Amino acid sequence: MSVYAGTPLFVYILIMKIFAVGFNYPEHNKELSATLSKSSEPVIFTKADSSLLKDGKPFFIPDFSERVEYETELVVRICRLGKSVPEKFAHRYYDAVTCGIDFTARDIQEKCRKEGLPWDLCKGFDGAAVIGEWVPIEKFRDIQSINFHLDINKKTVQEGCTSDMLFTVDRIVSYISRYFTLKTGDIIYTGTPAGVGQVHIDDHIEGFLDSRKVMEFNAK
Repeated sequence: MSVYAGTPLFVYILIMKIFAVGFNYPEHNKELSATLSKSSEPVIFTKADSSLLKDGKPFFIPDFSERVEYETELVVRICRLGKSVPEKFAHRYYDAVTCGIDFTARDIQEKCRKEGLPWDLCKGFDGAAVIGEWVPIEKFRDIQSINFHLDINKKTVQEGCTSDMLFTVDRIVSYISRYFTLKTGDIIYTGTPAGVGQVHIDDHIEGFLDSRKVMEFNAK
């Protein structure tokens, strides 16, 4: 409780973490580096909380990049507190999924990779983490057999299936929990398949889980 001008104000602040996985689909790995290199462990990075974009709000293409690309992904929502979660119990720690976009300033990322710099600027800028409507996990037979795709201007531009992941959702959840305490409301972007591409002003963007549309917004 805080007091301002003699009036008590109750402020509820939700602090959530945004995790993301890089290089989790073999064809995307070849797409970016012309090789099928696979790390023995998931490649994890984070995004700032201000990068979250939801509820169909428009995505404003930043002026500091000449090439911002979409990366469509399955996004998982954490539903309970967890630390060092065994992989066999990881399914108990998420309750919903959605389709999301990990927007990437590709030109800045290429510069960062060449210079061995972190990815914060190219991955964590404002609006770079789009999420759609959450769907309870019970709606799907198996989290590792969910198809998802992205349409831009009514044309499908990217498709994927979670069965193609190099690291499963449960493996990712368990791995992240070794280093970070998972909390209710945290979200995880689980990696993108091949087919990434540049987003343009006035693009109309829609994301689907199987045949269910869960995400829709415009680029400006």
